[in-house]
Amino acid sequence: MQLEIFTLCDAATEHAGKLNIIGTFDALRSLEAPIAHPQCAIAGRLRFEQIEEGDHRVSLTFADEDGKIVMPKFDSTLAVKFAPGLRTVTSHFVMVIQQLRLPKFGEYTIDLAVDGRQLGSIPLYVSKVEPVA
Repeated sequence: MQLEIFTLCDAATEHAGKLNIIGTFDALRSLEAPIAHPQCAIAGRLRFEQIEEGDHRVSLTFADEDGKIVMPKFDSTLAVKFAPGLRTVTSHFVMVIQQLRLPKFGEYTIDLAVDGRQLGSIPLYVSKVEPVA
């Protein structure tokens, strides 16, 4: 299995076998903490070999720089199926986050694991904007 895409973005959808991603980012700025972001999404694309056909457990965690989980862990099962004649297949995932609230400024990490094995990690840098005098 190979991770081809893993990103934090403004929005993402999966339609007719295509993953649509809008506004990829890795930084937020705010005047004060806690930091609120109205909506975003985590999107990814995994490629599987024929030998990997079957069910796979996908987990996403979102933690601060101290390792404290800042939102509920996302766990899901992904069913990988092959049509005759295909050597590899892809599977997409989209997790929409409404009203993201981050307690403090600093670096956060979003980690992806499949079947208990970490496949990817993306940072989110949250910094303070100094008010203009």
